[in-house]
Amino acid sequence: MPQQHKKLSQSEVVRLERDLAKFANMMDSMVRIPFTKQGVGADAALSTIPIAGDVAGFVLTCYAIYKAKQIGVPQSKLNPVMKLAMLDAVVGFIPVVGTVFDVFIRPSRKALSVVHEHIQQEYQIHSDAHVLHPFLHERLEQKQQTSALWRHPAMAWLWLHIPDFLGVIFLLLMLAALWFGLSWLGQALQGFNF
Repeated sequence: MPQQHKKLSQSEVVRLERDLAKFANMMDSMVRIPFTKQGVGADAALSTIPIAGDVAGFVLTCYAIYKAKQIGVPQSKLNPVMKLAMLDAVVGFIPVVGTVFDVFIRPSRKALSVVHEHIQQEYQIHSDAHVLHPFLHERLEQKQQTSALWRHPAMAWLWLHIPDFLGVIFLLLMLAALWFGLSWLGQALQGFNF
């Protein structure tokens, strides 16, 4: 007979899912490519250490599965995540290919996706702000407890979109650097009379 899981409150579920999101970000997308969901995290960095790094990455991914079980996700929904984690570990043993594979195959993010789908069905929690920006979301909740300013929807929206604003600034700086570099190169080439 399957074990019945204690029904959690919505706030407990959000907290647990946010913890999993923080872990998944660390493992799979600590450094995110602006305007994409693609990133690089500790899992890819660990895979550069032959064998030991891949084993460590697998063990850490098992932690994500453990967090999902705390929320009450059934094992049947977590089996594909476990298979992906094992595939990630096995391919990780191949030098270079394993590291590249780790950038694109992200089992901790997959676990988070399974959890989010589960809590949408089981707890009717449809917001994903606590998952998209878990560190900022947690800090926003702390700010909202002490100040009404941060409870205003516009201020909360601005706070949660800080990474997007920083991404825009980064892209603008990169474009400016590229433009100045090409301008300088054009002037340098004009100095050479071919």
